Amino acid sequence: MKFLVWLLALFAAAVALTLASHNPGYVQLVYPPYRIEMSLTLFVLSLLGLFACVYAAVRLLLAALHLPAYVQAFREARAQTKGRSAMMEALTAYFEGRYAAAEKAAVRAMELGEKSGLNPIVAARAAHELREFDKRDAYLADAEGKAVGEATMRLMAKTEFQLDQKQPQSALSSLKELDAAGVRRHVGALTLELKAQQQAKNWDAVLEVAAQLEKRNAIDVTLVMQLRQQAWLEKLRVPMHDIASLRSLWKSVPSDFKRRPKIAAVAARAFLQLHDSVSAAKLLVESLNAQWDSDLVALYGDCHGDDIVAQIDQAERWLRVHADDACLLLALGKLCLYQGLWGKAQSYLDASNSLRASREAYSALGQLAEKLEKKEAAFNYYHLAMESESGN
Repeated sequence: MKFLVWLLALFAAAVALTLASHNPGYVQLVYPPYRIEMSLTLFVLSLLGLFACVYAAVRLLLAALHLPAYVQAFREARAQTKGRSAMMEALTAYFEGRYAAAEKAAVRAMELGEKSGLNPIVAARAAHELREFDKRDAYLADAEGKAVGEATMRLMAKTEFQLDQKQPQSALSSLKELDAAGVRRHVGALTLELKAQQQAKNWDAVLEVAAQLEKRNAIDVTLVMQLRQQAWLEKLRVPMHDIASLRSLWKSVPSDFKRRPKIAAVAARAFLQLHDSVSAAKLLVESLNAQWDSDLVALYGDCHGDDIVAQIDQAERWLRVHADDACLLLALGKLCLYQGLWGKAQSYLDASNSLRASREAYSALGQLAEKLEKKEAAFNYYHLAMESESGN
């Protein structure tokens, strides 16, 4: 279609030129004492030629005037291209693990005028990996005052650096700076906050952040359960001075965690330290009935509640199923010793040692020998207990 239009225009121009050549008209220019006569066709062509020359001269003059700005823009564009190339080189080197090369490329990009906040962040991360912390902090300072997104990159990098250096409170302060930008609750920031709260031992906050990550499907379910177990373990390990606070804390523990052997063991020790053997024995029974654990049952022998006979009966019911459990036999021996059942205590403790000799069993036998006024036997048992401890 365009070709057809140009073809028609060419034919029209040819027709117009032919008609003009046969035009009898002329033009006379008078400037006394001069007089110039020319055909109309020549006059029109002269005017067109003059217009073309003037137009070309004006364009040439404008080009000359704009030449410095053009040269400057060309140089800036070339520098920007080189800077962008250096930035890509820095990113490539960083993710390849060539941190020294990444830092140099990022610095070169900044020197070439590349204004992206990505360059100082890459340089800072590379310097951090190279353990050059002064240079890292200088690069982070250079990244300040950038756009919101680039400021977020700086704060995220700063938080990671502080966590690597075990500075959880500083990391939490850096994360708070993201609140103004409204990005503190994205997955990356939450993951860093979780690590910071763990380092700071803020276990309530760990539970809260883990729940948020689980809600967003941003964390493995197994890892969430491990984090929750660790949080409850650490909360229970905090020394408490009154039994009411411990009972309130234990009540807040989710039921599925209460029956886990590790949590039950820590809780039982906490109750025993506050002389609440009844609560300790109760939670141990619930946990052991739900999931058997040899190490956990050993604690049962230290729970001297109000009804030792009932505890012995419970342990003997377990023994029908776990007859070869040395820790259960040790617990039974301790309970019988406390109750004054010397013969049963001797039998259970010897059976425990026959399966797996332990310092606790020999110590209990030494106590039993003392109560029976067998001083030489007690001395021998205590000596065996010391040998077992040194052997372990």
